[in-house]
Amino acid sequence: MNLHPRIQTIAPKKLIGNQVTMSFADNKTRELWQGFMPHRNKIINKLNTDLICMQVYDDNLSFNNFTPNTTFQKWAAAEVADITDIPPGMQSFTLPGGTYAVFDYKGAASAFAPTFRCIFYEWLPQSGYELDSRPHFEILGAKYKNEDPESEEEIWVPLKAKPSD
Repeated sequence: MNLHPRIQTIAPKKLIGNQVTMSFADNKTRELWQGFMPHRNKIINKLNTDLICMQVYDDNLSFNNFTPNTTFQKWAAAEVADITDIPPGMQSFTLPGGTYAVFDYKGAASAFAPTFRCIFYEWLPQSGYELDSRPHFEILGAKYKNEDPESEEEIWVPLKAKPSD
């Protein structure tokens, strides 16, 4: 697989949405989004129509030790201008700014696993970067269609420069 991400540095983002603690073995993604989507229009001050799917991993997590039972927080959210008015039942999160590798992914969400392996086990070790302990996220824009093979999304992987030897 040929991966050519763009490297992008962003400012912090303010998000409002819902979150669950889950693992891949106990995947609650469907329930998270089913609970979020009917209420997403209650979020005011949205900066755009994109949705954010975010994973917050433990700061000490190494993907070499990641298993299907490793738990993390998963968010369904929207980016907002400010977090002064949070709808009932939702929460806010400030995504720290920093450097990301942004991968354009086209395909069904359920078919992402091979791309995930390529990013973390092929591209990353050769990149001059290492994972940073900030959240990972996907931007689900107008071309996102979930399980449609023509669906498109952006995969944002947090990076920091590898230390010099």
